[in-house]
Amino acid sequence: MTTSTTEKRSRSRGGAPSAPTLRGTPTSRGTGQPRPGTPTRVRDLLLTRPARAAGSLLGPLTARISAGARRILAPVTDVVSPLGWFLLAVVVVLGTLGLAFGWDEARIAAVLGILLLALSVAFILGRSAYAVELDLARTRVAVGDRAIGGVTVSNASDRTLLPASLELPVGSATALFHLPRLRPDQQHEDLFSIPTQRRAVIVVGPVRSVRQDPLGLLRRQMTWTDPTDLYVHPQTTPLVGSAAGFIKDLEGLPTKELSSADVSFHALRDYVPGDDRRHIHWKTTARTNTLMVRQFEETRRSHLAVALSTNTAEYDGEPGFELAVSVASSIGLQAIREQRNLSVLTQAGPLRSDTGRNLLDSATRIEGRVLRATAVDLARTTADAVPNASVVFLIVGASVTPSQLRSSAASIPPGIRCLAVRCIDGAQASRASIGDLTVLTLGNLGDLALVLRKAAA
Repeated sequence: MTTSTTEKRSRSRGGAPSAPTLRGTPTSRGTGQPRPGTPTRVRDLLLTRPARAAGSLLGPLTARISAGARRILAPVTDVVSPLGWFLLAVVVVLGTLGLAFGWDEARIAAVLGILLLALSVAFILGRSAYAVELDLARTRVAVGDRAIGGVTVSNASDRTLLPASLELPVGSATALFHLPRLRPDQQHEDLFSIPTQRRAVIVVGPVRSVRQDPLGLLRRQMTWTDPTDLYVHPQTTPLVGSAAGFIKDLEGLPTKELSSADVSFHALRDYVPGDDRRHIHWKTTARTNTLMVRQFEETRRSHLAVALSTNTAEYDGEPGFELAVSVASSIGLQAIREQRNLSVLTQAGPLRSDTGRNLLDSATRIEGRVLRATAVDLARTTADAVPNASVVFLIVGASVTPSQLRSSAASIPPGIRCLAVRCIDGAQASRASIGDLTVLTLGNLGDLALVLRKAAA
């Protein structure tokens, strides 16, 4: 057998022979003809494809095995508490040391730990047959209102159930109820109240029964109800009249564009074929002996746009931001009561404002954060999103400067009335003007109707 030149050079240097190479020509695309110059390792040719195939099969297979193992071990891992896992680790360590070094004390301590775990199992065995009902009197309340609910538990089995504990998660907290001994078909009811000092969406539930040993080594839970969302809406104040007078014309604001059919009468003109005969002015026609028709000015239906800045860097603290949310909600609710078109926007996008309930639900979920987008950017977005608005409210914080307010007002198209409401907690209600922009300073939600009446004067 002949030895290649590469093998001879390797052996002469005292090293192991290198992998044999095939010097040939890789085929060109579409021609099938080899092209000289590129060596290809035999090992790569023999092992690359099987290794890739095995890897592609082992990945999903490993994932399925781990998922199946988690499902099988979940009943055990969910029952053992952190204290139980700690005791189990201590038992393993002490047992190993006792067997390795012949320490009787370590072996005795390990046996005692095993006995404690075995006794704990007896406390969580058994089945419970409860019929549990979670009832919230109201799922939507305002900040400061009482949110009351009740948990009704009945024994749905034909045997007496021993005392147990019920847990009710309420947001980040957990309420604990103690169930007495229940005979068959016996009911037990517990009432609870939820504090509503802050605007939030609080997840109430699910109600779960708990069985655990006195030491808390093992803990078994069973869920009996579904969670319920409790909406704590922002505080609002009623605005009397036509949204406290900031729009006086119920039929809309007239424009300079003429129309053949509208509400605001403009003038008379000669009849043109195709005009609606209902608009012929017969008295003038009889007097001039010429058909005359009414001509109207196009009116713009009142469309209210509320732009609420959620950039917390523009506010003097959380009270000022919450005041701004309440102001935007109050103005929006008044517009909905008067059946006006409404659009409410923030830096995060528009809010649902088709009904008062949807508006308050959306306002409850508003989260303030430090953003790059300022009140000026929000005003530009509002002008692009609601070009047919008749009135625009800019709800901003104390840190917005007069120059920023001037830039915001310049972003609103001419002909649209623009008002800015600066929300400063505890400030004196006042009214000022920056060019054509009316600036209202508000420190208390109860003064909102007053400052809006001043703005309409």
